[in-house]
Amino acid sequence: MSRSKALQYYILARVLLAPLMLWLIVTLVFLLLRATPGDPVDAIYGARASAEAKEQLRQQLGLDLPLGLQYLNYLGRLLQLDLGTSLTSRGQTVWDIIGLHFPATMELAVCSMGVALAIGITIGTLAASRPNTPLDVGARLFSIITYSVPPFWAGMLLQLIFAVELQWFPLGTRFALGETPPQGPTGLYVMDSILSGNLGQLWVSIHHLALPSLTLGLLLSGIFERIVRVNLQQTLKADYVEAAKARGIPELRILLSHALKNALIPVITILGLTLAALLGGTVLTEVTFSWPGLGNRLYEAISDRDYTTVQGVVVFFASIVVMASIAIDILNAYVDPRIRY
Repeated sequence: MSRSKALQYYILARVLLAPLMLWLIVTLVFLLLRATPGDPVDAIYGARASAEAKEQLRQQLGLDLPLGLQYLNYLGRLLQLDLGTSLTSRGQTVWDIIGLHFPATMELAVCSMGVALAIGITIGTLAASRPNTPLDVGARLFSIITYSVPPFWAGMLLQLIFAVELQWFPLGTRFALGETPPQGPTGLYVMDSILSGNLGQLWVSIHHLALPSLTLGLLLSGIFERIVRVNLQQTLKADYVEAAKARGIPELRILLSHALKNALIPVITILGLTLAALLGGTVLTEVTFSWPGLGNRLYEAISDRDYTTVQGVVVFFASIVVMASIAIDILNAYVDPRIRY
């Protein structure tokens, strides 16, 4: 079988398996929410509401139905792309919540990924070019520490240092309070500021985004540092690198133009795997920094026992991870001709 035909079969298999993976996630979240202690009606009404009022609300929300029927009703709505209506924000659909909060999460995730790639590739390249030196050992320690540190602890520590003590960055907002945020089609403050040509809003947006994105990007950078360092060290021992050295090509040019290009191929693969960690880290970072994104809203929904919002947001996040994973696999197959399926 030719490589192109095998790749087509692989892509088709991945696409067909995607609904199965999403169904497993949906089912698991549905069951776990109802297995954990607590009642969304109590979260909505509180402890002082009468039993009759609580029972009436439970009937309105469909929570009085048998668990199997609740599950089938939910799957039926989900097949129609209906994520439901929030239990605690009455009248607000889950799609409304996603549209309102996801741009903040996307902006934080993209900037954090850029920071992680820049730091990880730079440190990994420097460490691989100087193996078994203090620089190499320091890079190994850097990857271990950044991967091990909890995002919420790092966020609180960096806020204490750079926002409270040094007062270099603001706290708890996405834009300056009392000022009109950028208005535009994307909902991304940095992008909308650029599109409108408003440099003042652009600076304020970057200033508020800097600390949370640096925190999350720094913690994720260790993953890319390790991948780049290991693969670049192996690449530098390849025959074509030795041949380039024999021809008198400068070492810096060999490193950047020959070895690093091939060493970065595994980074494309790891991007898909890192996306899940990025979204999980975004939730913790948003809560720590009071960032008004979808992760923070998910945390509030979990605290309020808002079944519908939690299920809808988790399905939305899972869909992003699944689609990104398929796209990364396809891109990686085209970039690296050595891959066989």
